[in-house]
Amino acid sequence: MDRIALILVIAGALNWLLVGLFNFDLVAAIFGGQQSFLSRVVYSLVGLAGIYSVSLLFQDRSRV
Repeated sequence: MDRIALILVIAGALNWLLVGLFNFDLVAAIFGGQQSFLSRVVYSLVGLAGIYSVSLLFQDRSRV
């Protein structure tokens, strides 16, 4: 679960990098716009992964 969350957080960070540098939203481009159902699902999964990843800050270092 930790790896899946980390992958989603990295994907979200890369998407924000593209938005910041080039004003290009890759998720919206792939899934048909920001308001499409699939884009909203991806955005929600990335957000949930980010919330889950907060727990990684408090885990024992040897486990991470």
